Amino acid sequence: MISLPSGTKIWLVAGVTDMRCGFHGLASKVQNTLKADPFSGHIFVFRGRSGVMLKVLWADRDGLCMLTKRLETGRFIWPQHRDGRMYMTPAQLSMLLEGMEWRRPKRTERPGLRI
Repeated sequence: MISLPSGTKIWLVAGVTDMRCGFHGLASKVQNTLKADPFSGHIFVFRGRSGVMLKVLWADRDGLCMLTKRLETGRFIWPQHRDGRMYMTPAQLSMLLEGMEWRRPKRTERPGLRI
């Protein structure tokens, strides 16, 4: 597990991204579309058209890092927005990467104490 430095924000990039993009293409999308700095240390999450692949881009003090994840079954849950970005919590990112419904998570019912 990679721990995030305090103050790191996680941005879900709305819309569809060409998953053929690498470091340069994703960094360019962050700069030109979102008007953000890809080297800010924040995390940017992109999804492909089919919904089975995600790419995560972030910069640490040594350079850019990119994570790619492909689901073997199902699709990643994605907002309906066509452009812009949306803030995510680290817990939401973890659920997204697991292929879970992250927008409205529900607590499990805990049985009451019986006396």
